Amino acid sequence: MKARLSIFLLALAASGLSAQTPEIKLTQGLIIQQSVRVKTDIYRLASNAHALFKDSAEWAKVPPVILITGENIIVDFQNAVLRGAVENTLPNAFFGVAIQVKGKNIVLKNATARGYQVALLANDVIDLVLENCDFSYNYRPKLYSQREREDFSDWLSYHHNEQDTWLRYGAGIYLKNCTNATVKACHITGNQNALLLRGCSNCLIYNNIFQFNSGVGIGLYRSSNNRIMHNRLDWNVRGYSHGFYQRGQDSAGILLYEQSSNNLIAFNSATHSGDGLFLWAGQSTMDTGLGGCNDNLIFGNDFSMAPTNGVEVTFSRNRIQGNYITDCNYGIWGGYSYQSVITGNLLTGCNTAIAIEHGQNDTIRQNYIRDDSIGIALWSNTGPAPDWGYAKQRDTRSRELLIDHNVFLGVPHPLKISASESVSVNGENLFFNFGQLLETKAPNTELKFWRNDLYASQPALDKVWMHPELAPQRKLNFDHADKTPEDPYAPLMIPYVQLKEPDSLPDGINTILQAEYPIPKAFILMENWGPYDFLRPMVHLNEIKKGPHGGQLYQFRILGPEGSWTLRAQDGFKESFIKNGLTPSLLTLERDTAVSFLYLSFNFMSQVPITSVFGEKIPANTPFRFDFARSEFPMHWNTRFYNYTSATDPVLQTKAFEQLFQQKPVATQTNNNLAFAWWEKPAEGVQADQFASVSETTVQIPPGKYQIQLSSDDGARLWIDGKLLVDHWTAHESATDEITLMLGGKHHFKVWHYDQGGLANLDFRINQVH
Repeated sequence: MKARLSIFLLALAASGLSAQTPEIKLTQGLIIQQSVRVKTDIYRLASNAHALFKDSAEWAKVPPVILITGENIIVDFQNAVLRGAVENTLPNAFFGVAIQVKGKNIVLKNATARGYQVALLANDVIDLVLENCDFSYNYRPKLYSQREREDFSDWLSYHHNEQDTWLRYGAGIYLKNCTNATVKACHITGNQNALLLRGCSNCLIYNNIFQFNSGVGIGLYRSSNNRIMHNRLDWNVRGYSHGFYQRGQDSAGILLYEQSSNNLIAFNSATHSGDGLFLWAGQSTMDTGLGGCNDNLIFGNDFSMAPTNGVEVTFSRNRIQGNYITDCNYGIWGGYSYQSVITGNLLTGCNTAIAIEHGQNDTIRQNYIRDDSIGIALWSNTGPAPDWGYAKQRDTRSRELLIDHNVFLGVPHPLKISASESVSVNGENLFFNFGQLLETKAPNTELKFWRNDLYASQPALDKVWMHPELAPQRKLNFDHADKTPEDPYAPLMIPYVQLKEPDSLPDGINTILQAEYPIPKAFILMENWGPYDFLRPMVHLNEIKKGPHGGQLYQFRILGPEGSWTLRAQDGFKESFIKNGLTPSLLTLERDTAVSFLYLSFNFMSQVPITSVFGEKIPANTPFRFDFARSEFPMHWNTRFYNYTSATDPVLQTKAFEQLFQQKPVATQTNNNLAFAWWEKPAEGVQADQFASVSETTVQIPPGKYQIQLSSDDGARLWIDGKLLVDHWTAHESATDEITLMLGGKHHFKVWHYDQGGLANLDFRINQVH
């Protein structure tokens, strides 16, 4: 009775406190310095910023829309919505900060902000609580990769953030130098990044849903002693086209960079992301050999369906334990890892389960490796010693690695070990149904293979796995050992691996992938603005194949919420007998080879509400249009290559450079597409660095409105019919320029390009706009 009375009195007090808290309306530039409730409404308050912030110096010059500052403040937005960008503004043109928080012991809850570069920015806050906030549909750039080839301008680089340069990528939440922050039950989708932390410690990030973003779910930079638990971080991805390329382009469910140590990463789902978890020691470690992202415990997560790596942990010391990793390119990539423990993980269906180049003193123990093409790969590169700082300061040989008590089931190549020293494969590893047990491309030193079990039948393996005491007579194998012990039955001195199993949080959510989402990796479907989120209909080109009469058949998947679709318009395909259907369904059409720009348009009707790619809610039973467009327009480019020097530099010596193009080229090429990516020299006789090219074509184009995209690294210019329309002539990382114009009839296209050094790329695309 006393307990019930106490609860009643507490509720009554809380109700009275709420009634006394003033309710306010939001206005541009409002400064909140006391506890308030925000009147529920939609507030259209644009930022005063007029360009993307690129670092902390830029965002410091422009005040946020709302500033919360002080101590011991509770701000309840009561589901009020802040809208930044005006209607029809694209996400790559969202500017400014919606809410900035400064101070101590501040609670912000039930807020929604969209249409900004950063929805919430908190700096130097102690004891910040963000709860039940929705910071979806903020900044994200357009993606330019296509079905058959990726665009290098889509690649991300999170390597440096000392000046908050991560801000150029935008974020739902950006925490800087915050201590003891709690981010709970927040929702962020449709951004490039959900949550980014710089210089933060002792934070708890849990029960959040950060899915379907085109960059990073949760990113840490110089942030240590944090707990990231029970979060749904699926489909944070870019750079994937099923059957063509799986690059990830440095997207990740979880990102740990530059001296982010002693973090607990547990019970999260980070499936279908570029990397499930991407950890890199940091540039300071690469330069000095010191430090790293060390002693992080990565426990009990689902990192499946990653286009690249389920877990990537490099140049650092960490523990990866008890995770589920299936159908990734690499299950765990541990390049240059040292003293790391990889234990108790389930790795299935990967190209390589565990790969470690130049690792030292790593322990791989009690993992279940099943149906992977390669089980464990250990190696050193045998070429010239690298000249970068880490390799100079550290012993980077592949050495002293232990492979102990693992199960390899249905793995054709269980072990690939090359150019390694003191590797022990011992302690009753179980091998069943394999091809070549050990592959060695380069000699190893002191490779020990002892007390392992090689079984010939599934029942034998089942017995050992479930009841070790029922194991049949061992079949010991020493054929591949460079050195065997005098007594193979003598007890082995196996390092004791102390189990570290953190408890789940009492109110932590179950993050298993929701039933409404398809699991196969083929359902990583990239659109112009990020990964497809299944909240609206879409048509996806699934397959192109030859028809029974020699024509080309295009098979489309029509996906989306439950509803009906109608084919309302088409171009480039022969007339279809199928004009309508239900989602999901397949539609096969025959290509009309006389048309180069392919187009389909559909109407969709659903009995449930749907959400557009930009987050707009469409009521049930409302017609919704969705389209498919594709260019198959060959242009027959002629390209001439030239080498240049400082005397003919394209930026500093413009006249001399232009005269260079009047001389005989060092190489020529003819291609149907202008789509190049060069790490080395592009052709015989052309330098790998400091080369230039002129590409030209004349084509007949059907009248219409066209969008032209030109991606380049370093500089590029585009002329159409002698008119300069793209002039991006400064040296730059890969970037895409886009123009829209009316064309029709015969047109002449000319592209200049130059490379200063490193990667060079040039990619021209033309698409008809409907």
